[in-house]
Amino acid sequence: MTPSVETSSTEVSSVEVGGETHAAPPVPPAALAELPPLTSAPRRLLKHPLLMHYNRLAALVVLANIGLLAMSWPPNAEAIGYAALLNLALAVVVRQQYVINLFFRLATWAPTSWPLKARWTLGKVYHFGGLHVGGALAGAVWFVAGTLVMTVDGANLPLITVSWVLVALLVVIVITSLPAFRSRFHDHFEKIHRFGGWSALALFWTHTLLSGQGPVALGVLAVVTFSVALPWLRLRKVDVRIEKPSTHVVLARFDYGVTPFAGSSTAISRSPLTEWHSFANVPSPSEPGFRLTISRAGDWTGSFIDDAPPKVWVKGITTAGVANIETLFSKVIYVATGSGIGPCLPHLLAAEVPSRLVWATRDPRRTYGDDLVDEILAVQPNALVWDTSRHGKPDMVRLAYTAYRDFGAEAVICISNKKLTWQVVHGLERRGIPAYGAIWDS
Repeated sequence: MTPSVETSSTEVSSVEVGGETHAAPPVPPAALAELPPLTSAPRRLLKHPLLMHYNRLAALVVLANIGLLAMSWPPNAEAIGYAALLNLALAVVVRQQYVINLFFRLATWAPTSWPLKARWTLGKVYHFGGLHVGGALAGAVWFVAGTLVMTVDGANLPLITVSWVLVALLVVIVITSLPAFRSRFHDHFEKIHRFGGWSALALFWTHTLLSGQGPVALGVLAVVTFSVALPWLRLRKVDVRIEKPSTHVVLARFDYGVTPFAGSSTAISRSPLTEWHSFANVPSPSEPGFRLTISRAGDWTGSFIDDAPPKVWVKGITTAGVANIETLFSKVIYVATGSGIGPCLPHLLAAEVPSRLVWATRDPRRTYGDDLVDEILAVQPNALVWDTSRHGKPDMVRLAYTAYRDFGAEAVICISNKKLTWQVVHGLERRGIPAYGAIWDS
């Protein structure tokens, strides 16, 4: 079976390519492939959410620190201080945009001639946030230990006072970063992380100067400070042109002298000190500037759609996203739901890797407009577009696998909400199929 364009109306049931109109008959559910059997129990265990690469990297950092503690036992106050500083520096630097882009560049240098298992693992590069978590946790523990040692010694009261204030701040940052709080109170988490992080950095400078640590500590702090400041040095307010195909989604167009690379993201804000939101850049291969696809998914996006601003703030460096791992594979399947088409579209337009799209969304033309749908179908004439307003929610795992099998792909990239992304990724990986999707760790 050849995947086709599943639609709800004659408006989307065909696509004109090269002057010819190609019909796109709907796909009957019975034509979907049966899923392959599960892999062996040990292999499935390694694909369990608790053992994903994100958690493995965090555990690796913690284990390395335990090894360091064992080798230096009993550690002195100076060693504890350096361990705390280096771990916290790791937590900050791995989140720096240039470092993230470097991670992706290094991981995707591997040619497609490498064994699939090796490329499968390299594709998990976007789990680098585990290094951030491991470094933050280990650094906080080391700093608490150092503060306890310093308090027992009792020689420097100002330093002890700064240390305990910093301990309290680190505890608040760590607790509010736990998934349960972060997912439920994300706006509060973001503000605490930002202002708490800045305050902690200032206190670390005070702590280092009071403790009389040498040039190494000052150099590390200088690197961390520059890493934190760099995105804000690129803060600017720019014009934005809003196109509103429906009350559910807008296309925000930017042209301020920047044309980001396909698969990158840009952070925008209407109030730069309080709230930032990142969206996938959608550059057109033959045009300057870029677009952002913004769908109604909360108070901020709803306000943005209803009260389209003429200008917004942007900052930082365009940063690679999960779909950049596509170049590790000879062919890929893109699975998207709703506005998840946004992060997929730049890769589909660039066509660096042969790909096929599976897109489930509500009434695509009414929601996203004829121009965008036509643009998608022009580069993906064999896409499977499932209209949920007519046919309900599909079995996305089976849709993805059917396209994967028939296209002869090596991997599946899913851009959707958290629940469905993990359903597709986990559902395929425990059947031996490389699959990738965002992990919502920010």
